[in-house]
Amino acid sequence: MTDTPTATTSGSDLHLELPARGGRRAALMAALREAIRSGRLAPGTRLPPYRALAADLGIARNTAADAYAELVAEGWLTARQGSGTAVADRAEPVAPTGVRRPPRVLRPSHDLRQGQPDASSFPRTAWLAAARRALTAAPSEAFGPGDPQGRRELRTVLADYLARARGVRTDPDRIVVCSGFAHALRLLFEGAGAVLPASGDGPLAVEAYGLGFHRGLLARAGVSTVPLPLDEHGARIDGLAARKKVRTVLLTPAHQFPTGGPLHASRRAAVVDWARRNGGLVLEDDYDGEFRYDRQPVGAVQGLDPERVVYLGTASKSLTPALRLGWMVLPDHLVDRVLAAKGEREAWASALDQLTLAEFIESGGYDRHVRRMRRRYRDRRDHLVAALAEHAPHVEVSGIAAGLHAVLRLAPGTERSVLKAAAYHGLAVDGLADYRHPGIGPAQMPVTDGLVVGYATPPDHAYQAAVATLCGILPPPV
Repeated sequence: MTDTPTATTSGSDLHLELPARGGRRAALMAALREAIRSGRLAPGTRLPPYRALAADLGIARNTAADAYAELVAEGWLTARQGSGTAVADRAEPVAPTGVRRPPRVLRPSHDLRQGQPDASSFPRTAWLAAARRALTAAPSEAFGPGDPQGRRELRTVLADYLARARGVRTDPDRIVVCSGFAHALRLLFEGAGAVLPASGDGPLAVEAYGLGFHRGLLARAGVSTVPLPLDEHGARIDGLAARKKVRTVLLTPAHQFPTGGPLHASRRAAVVDWARRNGGLVLEDDYDGEFRYDRQPVGAVQGLDPERVVYLGTASKSLTPALRLGWMVLPDHLVDRVLAAKGEREAWASALDQLTLAEFIESGGYDRHVRRMRRRYRDRRDHLVAALAEHAPHVEVSGIAAGLHAVLRLAPGTERSVLKAAAYHGLAVDGLADYRHPGIGPAQMPVTDGLVVGYATPPDHAYQAAVATLCGILPPPV
């Protein structure tokens, strides 16, 4: 057994609690056995040299050395010259009596749920290169407490990018970095310092179909929501006229989520006119504005009136939700209020990730990645449409001009049975009914059975099998 600490054999820090009384060697051996038996020290874990452990525990070196030697003899530990002391390879640790292991979460065999890009497509090499450049150039103050508005470097490149790619009119001082769309909603509506308090601004108008998670978040903040019916041109903006107490509306104008389709040009102008007349505010969720396949992306509504629109964007669909970076482009009069809601220091968005994203955008890496993914997702969309045309031509597909998902219209009354069949075949897919606002009645907008199919989620090697499974569970023509 060696006790010479080196850069490669020094082992790990080890937390052990020994009783105040009794023999030190026996107590140390009992503590080590229990740590191994419970799984806290896994097989192969390197232990610190006995001299270092003795110093940490305040016991004699010989006591620690003797405990190690006896545990090696018993088979709990292994020791080799030059390799130090480690936990021996053993069977899985026995769960403590009376403690139930959490059930295993079974992953679906095929995943066509919406809401996330292909995780395997993250540009690791380009991102790592951008991170190295960003950290090399970063000023020392970047490693201190973060600015709640976000790094100036990121806000500057975002202002340029959003103007060029999305038609957003802004400058760096009107951008606030956040950790995603849900965080932006919390800053606007939650807590005593809410920017748009529920008690003062009336209910929030939302689209008849949207994420229940967002509605739940708003409900917990005390915000009531009223639904606007949808048709082939997007949200029925004329419905705002009958909602006299509404002062804020949340829309997905680039690509209505989840039904698909952009907000018609006349309605984009109409909602801005409504906000001007009524002193209102439009919250624009531009969640996948970059991914339009059949023509140029529709510009942001924010460009029509930057003082009446809050533009909300994230990197979750274009890069990865793991990055946890988003941004709010605010009317001038809301910037200080949002910063007050955020607090004096950045508690959410990593400054180092912000610097890396800024470098990634400025170097052109972001544009190259988006173009590459746009081609890949378009190919996947085309494969889905072709497979459905061959195997289920009676199923209507919509919402495919943009985004990362498609909507499959089903015969009335079949959605639940199709979802059960999907689950039986290991296919994870969402039903359209889950996205419908509970306050929208069939008289205002007919109920439609359907599936929301996320064609971006699976890695390339698993996509064709997932689509084949989907085609296999669709019901025959009525």
